[in-house]
Amino acid sequence: MVISTMKRDLFLLVIGLVLWLCLGGSFACAAGLESKNYAQAIEQAKLATVGILQGVSAEAGEPEYDVSVKIRGTGIHLGEGVILTARHAVERSEGGKRVVPKEIRVMTDNLRQVSAIRLGANSYVDVAVYRLQGDTSDWPISAVKFSQQDATYGDEVFTVGYPMGRGPALSFGQVGNPNTFLSTVQSRLLQVDLSACRGNSGGGLLNHDGQLVGLVHAIIQTERLQAERGCSRFGFALPGMLVKRVVDAVLTGEAPGFSVLGIHLKTLKDGNRWVLGVAKATGPSRHAGFKKGDILVAIDELKITSASQLKNYLLERTTPGQTVALLVQRGDTKRTISVKLGKS
Repeated sequence: MVISTMKRDLFLLVIGLVLWLCLGGSFACAAGLESKNYAQAIEQAKLATVGILQGVSAEAGEPEYDVSVKIRGTGIHLGEGVILTARHAVERSEGGKRVVPKEIRVMTDNLRQVSAIRLGANSYVDVAVYRLQGDTSDWPISAVKFSQQDATYGDEVFTVGYPMGRGPALSFGQVGNPNTFLSTVQSRLLQVDLSACRGNSGGGLLNHDGQLVGLVHAIIQTERLQAERGCSRFGFALPGMLVKRVVDAVLTGEAPGFSVLGIHLKTLKDGNRWVLGVAKATGPSRHAGFKKGDILVAIDELKITSASQLKNYLLERTTPGQTVALLVQRGDTKRTISVKLGKS
């Protein structure tokens, strides 16, 4: 009986070891495969990234010597010669105005200088789209695609760019608050915890699969040391889904634009709670009949909880010309007002 029990226990121990080795090996293989795939995604993003050069392309001629390369921003190749970047990364001053140039020069990962012609731009979300010119053999040998998923809290992300005009350099971090705002753009921004500097603007923010989830827009300087000037880990990126809307519009020959409601908001106290009210109605909202003091309750049956939530709904879930229904409280009564949205 004792011998039989010992044999059984030995058999179970051997089976347990075999299972542990098989499963452990599988987990190790899976981890190794995931690491390899991630490394490939990073490499493809690096090859798709370009530097935005200063100045206008010069005529081809004799080789120039002792010419320094000055990179002012970053861009990323979406395929078929389409370059995506931040509008402010290419803007120039002409006649006292900030303009988006018709032509820019970019430098690829393999040090090829290529000209690109403007297809379209949008100041609402700080996006510019260009198409590469010349021989396709000089174009980036890789391209990236937009993610179908929105980035959210804690997502691991990385960016490739030209911080301080040097690179390409990689930086890794996480998404913080995916719903922040700055005065530089009208849309929401992704707050990201990764190292970025002047020159990173226009670079792609990518997920583990190497897909675009955002476009680097700005940083807020948090260090005062001379060595840290122009860099920070407090960065902001435009959401990929919004950027994709602009790119899609440009590539179909449309003027990119976003919905405008025309309501200037103010916070009102209603009993013991704060609510959103109408400070001024202009454009579409004025024509629809909104009045100063109206309290906004819901839009298309979705409860309005904050100004940012309302703004996000209009930007990301509606299109210009669409009619939305807003439930408002005016005095002691509630009414629904239909508004045909304008265009930014």
